[in-house]
Amino acid sequence: MTLHLPDAHGALHAYEPRTEPQPALRASPGSAFTSRTVFSAAHVVADPYADTTPDGPAAVDWDATLAFRRHLWSHGLGVAEAMDTAQRGMGLDWATAAELIRRSAAEARATGGRIACGVGTDQLTATTGTTLAEVRAAYEEQLAVVEESGAQAILMASRALAATAEGPDDYLEVYGHLLRQCAEPVILHWLGPMFDPALEGYWGSSDLDTATDTFLQVIAAHPDKVDGIKVSLLDAQREIDLRRRLPQGVRCYTGDDFNYPELIAGDDRGFSHALLGIFDPLGPLAAEAVRVLDTGNVDGFRELLDPTVELSRHLFQAPTRYYKTGVVLLAWLSGHQSHFTMVGGLQSARSLPHLARAYQLADRIGLFPDPKLAEERMRNLLSLYGVTR
Repeated sequence: MTLHLPDAHGALHAYEPRTEPQPALRASPGSAFTSRTVFSAAHVVADPYADTTPDGPAAVDWDATLAFRRHLWSHGLGVAEAMDTAQRGMGLDWATAAELIRRSAAEARATGGRIACGVGTDQLTATTGTTLAEVRAAYEEQLAVVEESGAQAILMASRALAATAEGPDDYLEVYGHLLRQCAEPVILHWLGPMFDPALEGYWGSSDLDTATDTFLQVIAAHPDKVDGIKVSLLDAQREIDLRRRLPQGVRCYTGDDFNYPELIAGDDRGFSHALLGIFDPLGPLAAEAVRVLDTGNVDGFRELLDPTVELSRHLFQAPTRYYKTGVVLLAWLSGHQSHFTMVGGLQSARSLPHLARAYQLADRIGLFPDPKLAEERMRNLLSLYGVTR
């Protein structure tokens, strides 16, 4: 049945939905990946019946949230927990994030899934009087929760550190202090200001070349404590240049949701592993693509993943930090949750034309396991906004 989808100018256009999913979605999960380490940064499912407000504590549907993580693990993907995709600092408070880490880590142990969890400082609100010691203490509190859960730690960029640090030396001091006490090698996360404007000038400089030098100094001083780096700057060449400068044995996990196929495929001088928010909605398709890459078939890998880039670039378009809304929309349309509600009320962060385009792009590449269900749910959403044709 025809859907009438609104465009950015308010005009309705007829669209004929697919009737069958992408054939690759029918592939059995298969064995573990052999050529790349791949994490999906997973979203959280809100409790739609909670009587809360956007600035209140997050209310999470734990059953649905953990079920989605089992879905990702079943396809061989690792889960990057309590990261930006899970709305850290955008609806998910630290107390709820800590519970999420503990619950997901326990679920990972029970299912044999791989998990790494975000360590930040979001329990701390930086003021003019905030000290580096307070930033370190906030990091340490969260690091303890992750390590006690048995998960790998991801040291995330800190708004409090960005606001408090006076230059590169402060970053070297804080990260050096944390790395010296980490029980196991961690992943360092460089999240660009397009994802969080409060992180402008991270590593002590708005000049990315200078910031890169400081970042590499942190790694060079503690290579045995750094499993890898996650780079989320949406600049493919900068990521390539950076990964070529990493010490031997330190991985580069791409966080580039614009250029991931080429970065994961790599070149004759190396490749990136993956830790991506777009692999939340692309989970089964991404997993099948990596298994094709495991056989050495780069062209087959690109044939599966290249058509997804237009969707990803749409979801992550500026203001990029609101990409989570499109991710949760696709989870609902795909049947992974029963509603389109988000913690912090973030379902309102994107316009109806944006959501309609996300549906259309996902449907065109056959991303929905049940296209009929996706069509019915999209029709209901359109009706809620007053589109009745």
